[in-house]
Amino acid sequence: MASEKTFKLATWNVNSIRIRLELLKVLVEKENPDIICIQEVKAKREDFPFEEIEALGYKNIALYSMPGYNGVAILSKTHLEGIEQKDWVGKSDARHIIARVFDDLEINNIYIPAGGDIPDPIENISFAHKLTFMDDVAEYWENHKDDYGKRKMIVCGDFNVAPLENDVWNHKQMLKIISHTPVEVSRLNRLKNSLDFVDTIRLFHPEPEKIFTWWSYRNPNWQTNNKGRRLDHIWVSPCLKDRIVSVKICKFMREQERPSDHVPVIVEIKK
Repeated sequence: MASEKTFKLATWNVNSIRIRLELLKVLVEKENPDIICIQEVKAKREDFPFEEIEALGYKNIALYSMPGYNGVAILSKTHLEGIEQKDWVGKSDARHIIARVFDDLEINNIYIPAGGDIPDPIENISFAHKLTFMDDVAEYWENHKDDYGKRKMIVCGDFNVAPLENDVWNHKQMLKIISHTPVEVSRLNRLKNSLDFVDTIRLFHPEPEKIFTWWSYRNPNWQTNNKGRRLDHIWVSPCLKDRIVSVKICKFMREQERPSDHVPVIVEIKK
C-alpha cells in the first residue's frame, strides 16, 4: 500500500472487465493501487460494472468504451478532472482516455492496436493502423511540445510493442513477429522520444534483465517456457523521473483462475 506521501498507479489489460472482475478484487486486495488504468474493457457503458468497482473503493471512473472490443478506463480513489477521450487515425475506437489527478498530473491511458499477424502494412490493414496510430500520437505531441513538454504526464497502457532485446524471450526469433519488428520499435521510440518520456520499468530493471508482462494463452506451459513479451508500459515526463519510488510486475496475476494474458504493472510515485 502506498504511503501518505506516495500513490500507486497500475496499468492492466484485463481482456474483458466483466470476466476479470474477481481478479480485479484480487489485485486490489494484494496491491491496493490508488489508480488503475485498464485496457480492453470490452463492455458498453451500460454493461460496465460501475457499482462493483465503486464498492472496491474506486468512486471516480473515467470510461471510454464501445461494444465488444477495445475500451479504456481509469479507476481512481482520487477525484479525476479534465477527462478527455482522444481519437486517432480517424477512428472512434476507444483507445485513449485522459484524466488529471492531484490538480496537475495528467494520466494518459492508451491501448495501441495489436496489428494482426502479418508484419506488412500493405498486405495487412491492421498493421498499417498500428503504425499510423503511433505516428499520429507522436506527431501531435511533437507539434505541441511547447505545451505538453511542460506538463507532468504519465503515459501507460498496453502498447503491443516490446521495444528492447530483452523485452522478448528470443530477440532473433521475434524480429519478424508482430510486436517486436524493427518498424514497430522505431515507431514506439518516436512516440517515447516525442516528449522525452522515461521508461519507468527499465529504471528499476535495466537491460539485459529479461522482463515480461504478457504470456500467450496458446502456451499452457507458460511458466516453464517463459516465452513472454513486455507489451505493457508506464512512461513518465522527465520532471517525474526522480519521484518514481518503485515498479512491480504482478506476475502472480497470471497464475490466477481465468487470468488475462497480460499482468498488471504498478508504479509507486511521490505526490
